[in-house]
Amino acid sequence: MNAAELFVRCLEREGVEYVFGLPGEENLAFLDALSESSIRFISTRHEQGAAFMADVYGRLTGKAGVCSSTLGPGATNLVTGVADAFLDRVPMVAITAQSGMETVHKESHQAIDLLGMFRSVTKWNASIRHPSVVTEVVRKAFKISQAEKPGPCHLELPEDVAGCEAKGEPLVPMKTRRPSPDRPSLQAAAEMIASSGQPIILAGNGVIRGGASEELRKFSKAAGIPVANTFMGKGVVPWEDELSLLSIGLQAHDYVNCGFDRADLVIAVGYDFAEYAPHFWNPQQNKKIIHIDFTAGEVDAAYTPAVEIVADIRETLELLRPLVPPLIQEKKHSAIPQMLRQYILGDLKRLNQDESFPLKPQRVLHDLHSVLGRKDLVISDVGAHKLWIARMYLASEPNTVIISNGFAAMGIAFPGAIAAGLAYPDRHVVAACGDGGFLMNSQEMETAVRLKLHPAVLIFNDNGYGLIRWKQEARFHRAAGVSLGNPDWVKFAESFGAKGYRIEAAADLKKVLQEALRQKVPTVIDVPIDYQEQGHLIEQLGHLVCPL
Repeated sequence: MNAAELFVRCLEREGVEYVFGLPGEENLAFLDALSESSIRFISTRHEQGAAFMADVYGRLTGKAGVCSSTLGPGATNLVTGVADAFLDRVPMVAITAQSGMETVHKESHQAIDLLGMFRSVTKWNASIRHPSVVTEVVRKAFKISQAEKPGPCHLELPEDVAGCEAKGEPLVPMKTRRPSPDRPSLQAAAEMIASSGQPIILAGNGVIRGGASEELRKFSKAAGIPVANTFMGKGVVPWEDELSLLSIGLQAHDYVNCGFDRADLVIAVGYDFAEYAPHFWNPQQNKKIIHIDFTAGEVDAAYTPAVEIVADIRETLELLRPLVPPLIQEKKHSAIPQMLRQYILGDLKRLNQDESFPLKPQRVLHDLHSVLGRKDLVISDVGAHKLWIARMYLASEPNTVIISNGFAAMGIAFPGAIAAGLAYPDRHVVAACGDGGFLMNSQEMETAVRLKLHPAVLIFNDNGYGLIRWKQEARFHRAAGVSLGNPDWVKFAESFGAKGYRIEAAADLKKVLQEALRQKVPTVIDVPIDYQEQGHLIEQLGHLVCPL
């Protein structure tokens, strides 16, 4: 057994099902070992696509997604996807090759300092310089990656070490016990909630990662406290729930912020600054805050918790729930949240039946929502359409709308949809992309066809970088460098063996979506979008007067 074979045995022991990546000369031994294992190597068309696949796979499953590359340019191509996992708090292990140990002290073909390069976007990284450390290094990488807050780790396997004789057995993975909340903090939080006049819950992606969505729903209902979620926390409370205030994160005075403006207590649960900074919802730095998360809160002038519960989120909510109602003593919180919810839902219905062409974003999202089930998956790319999805796509279950909002990397949606298809082959998967973001990793269409997956790609086509265009026009009253030329999307899809559709009237979209979801090959749906409506949204949000 050589070191590469032992390395792969360790991956098997960690429960790895897929490794996404590209082959290279320096990782030949690793690939050969994979070919004899239970792990399926998914050969992609670009390393960035591989990293995004591992990223979304890790987010959906809670297990570290694994991506690999050779050294040099292969490794540098992984960085964007690894960085996305870093700020989106996703478990991932990135494996890169490296030139032989006899060259590390001097200039060498394609050799750069990969440890230094990955260090700023990983929780931990290491180079395997001797076969005897393989088992410990691999176990440590997975343990650190999957611990809260999760994130990527990077391992470097030099080509000569990979071929060396190795001995040993993989270490047994042990699930880390998350700490329980301390009772004084629970009691202090309960008393603070009971004495508040208008509390509100701000729920982040940590609730989903911790499997605490059901406990959050029970707590919200028992205490009668409304919940606003971040973009990455969509679905923690179903949009149908009368206490759901939907998503926060667009502007300082979006509709949901009317609720925050009036709140005297914010209960931040699994909330992450990387998504939405606290100065947007606490600009006066005067709100009482209860912090509930796996890790201590970040230091920020607008985020100074009065009570900080650093513990398992699910257990914390479970233990806090029975403490709150007796203290409230039937006190009814203000009716403002329910009025605000109805106002938000009313606004979401605006233009969702609009027949104009190009299509309004509201119509596109309404029709998309109408054809998908509660557990079907929407993977959003980054761009103008992401804001519409975050604001208007109504999620009923956690982890059914995947949005990159910590790092917010364009190009993630289509590779992510491929990973989603592997993780959940029984669900419909839609990659919602702008025309700019889709072309960044559209080469993975060949990967999807080869794997016999059938994600639908919904292209919000405005022939440009629409988000930047509207910001330019708002600030400078003109646009520069944002116009694009696009291929014929139908012919593009067909050239790969996929199926393409072009929407030519608003009434066609729902029928086309239904047909696309029945296909057994990937589909591409070209939807011309009225980007002027995006400017109207920003203008509306920027001058919002709360109706309550």
